[in-house]
Amino acid sequence: SQVVDAVIIETSGFGIFNDAEKRKLLQTMAEARGLIVLTDSDGAGFVIRNHIKSAIPGKYLKHAYIPDVLGKEKRKAAPGKEGKLGVEGMRPDILLESLRQAGATIEGEETAPKKAAAITKQDFCDWGLSGGPDSGEKRKELLKILDFPERMSANALLQAVNLLYTREELEEIIGK
Repeated sequence: SQVVDAVIIETSGFGIFNDAEKRKLLQTMAEARGLIVLTDSDGAGFVIRNHIKSAIPGKYLKHAYIPDVLGKEKRKAAPGKEGKLGVEGMRPDILLESLRQAGATIEGEETAPKKAAAITKQDFCDWGLSGGPDSGEKRKELLKILDFPERMSANALLQAVNLLYTREELEEIIGK
């Protein structure tokens, strides 16, 4: 709320699993305006993100990701289980950039034209990022290079690179 003037609905962590009213609210808002899902980059955050993805059609969702940053939030006595900062521990500029990359409309800023989805699952196979013996490790290495969360699935990675990179840009990164 310090970064954007928008409706923010907290999931109450795993509380979203047992809160039918909150899920209904998210569905209603998503259908009316769309929804940007922004969760912590730890395992729990991805479980919550996947729960929301299963409850709301993808055409209403955009996904914002924060990078894996080790540390603890000021209000907590100890770091989380995985030792990573959550959304509340991110600097405002990182949060704003994550929202921009997800395709959020920022008032007063010109929106960039959306890039065509030129990178495919077959490309991932061809580059050894999917379907091969070491593809999981290669994806993890790419996630680290791109400063994406380490738990990002292959499909989420594909979606993210199509938003942020051209085929040529990604080939150059993979080549390095």
